[in-house]
Amino acid sequence: MKAWRVHANGEPRAVMRLEEVPDPQPGPGQLLLRVRAANVNFPDALLCRGQYQVRPPLPFTPGVEICGEVLAVGDGATGEVGARVLAQPALPGGGFAELAVADAAAVRPAPEALDDAEAAALHIGYQTGWFGLHRRARLQAGETLLVHAAAGGVGSAAVQLGRAAGARVIGVVGGPEKARTARELGCDLVLDRRSDDLVAAVKEATGGRGADVVYDPVGGDAYAKSTKCIAFEGRILVVGFASGAIPTPALNHALVKNYAILGLHWGLYNTKDPAAVDACHEELTELAAQGAIKPLIGDRVPLAGAADAVQRVADGDSVGRLVVVPGTEENR
Repeated sequence: MKAWRVHANGEPRAVMRLEEVPDPQPGPGQLLLRVRAANVNFPDALLCRGQYQVRPPLPFTPGVEICGEVLAVGDGATGEVGARVLAQPALPGGGFAELAVADAAAVRPAPEALDDAEAAALHIGYQTGWFGLHRRARLQAGETLLVHAAAGGVGSAAVQLGRAAGARVIGVVGGPEKARTARELGCDLVLDRRSDDLVAAVKEATGGRGADVVYDPVGGDAYAKSTKCIAFEGRILVVGFASGAIPTPALNHALVKNYAILGLHWGLYNTKDPAAVDACHEELTELAAQGAIKPLIGDRVPLAGAADAVQRVADGDSVGRLVVVPGTEENR
């Protein structure tokens, strides 16, 4: 089969190579999947750079989230050949390939309401948003939710989930194109960090109160400005550091203004509370069926374009999700 592999750490476009490799075989408890679509996540870029918290042995295939079709069932595994599923292939054998294997226990049905690319982009981003907004920040209907990078893959999921929860959503973006996207997603107010005074605008829009919940996958300056427009008893949700700058919170400021700083490591729920992950998947499937959520796909690219797609995400040069769709080369 064809698979992208990383033999040395560096920028994705420079170190990812498309190679012919032996077809994988499912081990005990595993399923063999044909990759129908593989979502590009920011951690894929960090994996290429050797900067992620998990460092798989070289060479490895990136791609941590796919929609696949079950081709074969390993010993002791439960699965139905032909079923369309969501999976997180175990590294070093990731999803930017024609075939992948995954643990059957962690495979879930793909929502019928979503096509392959949309389904591939559902699990990690929307699970992160749901656990962050509901389990950690306890977002309530009528509250104001401020979402940084609202036109991106992670941010767009938070926008949709916030609207589904009955919150008023303020989206922060960079540039006119992303501002248009955020408006189309349904943000009640869109702010361009390049031209708007974020702190003043949020305070004006909330009658001086500030945002009740801030969803921050960016860090750096986004976090610093969030602390200046957070409401009394507000919650700042730390989801990631796409800016590359990890903030150093002033805890005396959190004390004086009476707000909470909440961290979210969604992956821990897979080991600490897997039943909650299953329940969240059922909730997301229902929201998709209702049309309340629908992953924003900025581009569908063939397998040959995977390295470029990962680089675009790394550089912040994308809107919504970029999804690799193997097999589309023959159709172009």
